Amino acid sequence: MKLLLSLLAAACATSAALAQVPVLSLERITADPPLAGRLPRQAEVSPGGRWVSFLRPSQADSEVLELWAQPAAGGEPRKLVAAADLLGGVEQKLSEAEKMALERQRISQRGITGYQWCGSDDSALLFPLSGDLYVVRLGAAGPQAQKLALDAGAPKQDPRCAPDGKTLAYVQGGNLFVLALTAGARPRQLTTDGSETLGWGLAEFIAAEELSRQRGYWWSRDGKSLLALRVDEAGVAIKTRAQIFADRTTMTAQRYPAAGEANALVTAFVIDAASGQRRELALPRSGKDGAEYIARAGWFADGTPWLQWFTRDQKRLVLTEFQAGSAPHNITAESDAAWVEVHDDLIETPRGLLWSSEASGRRQLLLVDRASGARTPLTQQPEAVAHAVCVGERGVVFAAAGDLGKSQELFVMSLGGGKAQPVPGAAPRQWRDAKADSACGRLLVTRSAWGQPPQLELRSLGQGTVIALAGDAPDPQLKSYTNTPQSLELTAADGRTPLNAFFFPAQDGREGLHPVIVLAYGGPGASTVNWGWGRDMPLIAYWQQHGYGVMTLDTRGMAHRDREFTRAHQAAFGNVEVADLFAAVRQLPGRVPGVDPSRIGFFGWSYGGFLAARAMLDADTPFAAAVAVAPVTDWALYDTAYTERYLGLPDAAASGARAASYVSANLPSRAALLAGPLLLVHGTADDNVLFEHTLRLVEALQTAGKTFDLQIYPGKAHGIAGRASRLHLYRTMDAFFERHLKTGH
Repeated sequence: MKLLLSLLAAACATSAALAQVPVLSLERITADPPLAGRLPRQAEVSPGGRWVSFLRPSQADSEVLELWAQPAAGGEPRKLVAAADLLGGVEQKLSEAEKMALERQRISQRGITGYQWCGSDDSALLFPLSGDLYVVRLGAAGPQAQKLALDAGAPKQDPRCAPDGKTLAYVQGGNLFVLALTAGARPRQLTTDGSETLGWGLAEFIAAEELSRQRGYWWSRDGKSLLALRVDEAGVAIKTRAQIFADRTTMTAQRYPAAGEANALVTAFVIDAASGQRRELALPRSGKDGAEYIARAGWFADGTPWLQWFTRDQKRLVLTEFQAGSAPHNITAESDAAWVEVHDDLIETPRGLLWSSEASGRRQLLLVDRASGARTPLTQQPEAVAHAVCVGERGVVFAAAGDLGKSQELFVMSLGGGKAQPVPGAAPRQWRDAKADSACGRLLVTRSAWGQPPQLELRSLGQGTVIALAGDAPDPQLKSYTNTPQSLELTAADGRTPLNAFFFPAQDGREGLHPVIVLAYGGPGASTVNWGWGRDMPLIAYWQQHGYGVMTLDTRGMAHRDREFTRAHQAAFGNVEVADLFAAVRQLPGRVPGVDPSRIGFFGWSYGGFLAARAMLDADTPFAAAVAVAPVTDWALYDTAYTERYLGLPDAAASGARAASYVSANLPSRAALLAGPLLLVHGTADDNVLFEHTLRLVEALQTAGKTFDLQIYPGKAHGIAGRASRLHLYRTMDAFFERHLKTGH
């Protein structure tokens, strides 16, 4: 009797709790303002440390970004300028090249989408807008925006000020220009051979999309020279994208290097900013060990330029410096039988160059002697170091993984070695990262946790001073929708490797077995199961309220783990991650109560879209239905650097036949295996995973006589951005899962 009364009391308490939670709709998830609040983007500490600047969504429309700043010493944030203040009601213009550049950075908003501080005295910021360049000067009278008097024509792209703030450079029509920031000054053209296939100073597609390099030139510290990349795309194959809109079709020719095809030829030069004279920084080009990709570039403090470059197979990364009058000097190199991961860890210190390496089996920081290349290990973290933040008087600040990759914390340690100490503010089950001022004395810390959107604070190292930076508070109801994830102990298909997974039980108050929706990405270079803010949290809460359990999963091959874990995709897509996914799904009913193993669905996007489609094209699938958004279906269509890093070249060298790694990952060839409901979703203007991927699978499924669902978004790119489009997508998915996971059960 006591047990019965306890169960009844628990049931009543659960019902009362459910009754108090407001109903969450798809309309609210996609409405303005966002549930998470208007989160700042591109936050920076000004060079002199007086300001924290950021882009903030407009109060009128969160899809439009404005430029804001807040005094680092405390005080209210202030809007510096908005696009509407400058355009006078004229619609913002973006060229196709600018749209593609924003897509590479995953920026879907409009307005002021990028900026930089101009000089070191914290008095001015620079940004492009609608093809023109603007400077915002900060003075006693408040911020004053000025449009620079430049010739009309092609848009002025990627403007960057010299370190002294007296000169800026920009790219127009494929050429580099410099402009003195003095009254009446006219731009001076440094290069003249820019054309449709040749350009200076901008990141090529592969660098921006796959190597996380979003720029193509760098000022020397004395402002007298530029290290500039020249990109020749004449040998890159043209892919014609039919951007199908509701009222028209626009044919766009894009230089897109598919796996096995020619890349852009990228060469580096030092250019004198006054005379335009230049010298090439020659790299080895021929043979297997030749330089195929320039991953990073910059200047040492003594004025010596350096380049980081990859071989085509990306199994070797080399750091080379180019002292004038001397032969190129290879400082250090990383080699890996699978591939070397790109990184930003190169900082000059009094004890050598701070560098990171996975040679120990997990990424750690070390010191490299610039002359001899000798290496001295520095960090000994139990899990992988994510990246270095800065180096200053108190040592090196870095971010590192914890809780088997589910958390990330900030640490500081002496360059002389010893034990790393957590930066104050450390706590379990959170995700922290940081940027720093030039002296590494102040950290701009971003902290988030599950259900808690990112918040900014300014910390002074060694002083304990903390300034919370103002930001829009999330919707008060967000807390009502937040359920703490249940961390599951699941094992990979190898029977020994632990996998990270979260489970969120259904919250509809109904007894019995529930359907489950699984979210996974499965691809390299990312992780989705962690204690930081997850942008899918509101969607997960919506599904919970509608009677679904939800599981998120990271399979082998994903990021923030040791080298053995992250190299699981070597020479194979659709293998290890599929096996892990199936194994995890089959373990789920034994780990949590109330799961109906016959009603488990899957949702994935991009590589996750490939995984979703691949999971349904399998005779042994445990899934009852799946949604695949923007899926790669034929890896021979995808770009060189990403695909070849993991699968090698698509054609076997000896026979010329298609390599086995591409054959096994090809989805159209598996079309006859489809036996369950599959929804394919794609934007027709996707320049990352081309719409052709879905069309090839559609044709194969039709030829095999298979029925499936298809939803296309005219004119939309890879992210299917926009509130109306995203709402429609969620409604489509909702109806699909309702039809196939609930109806009849």
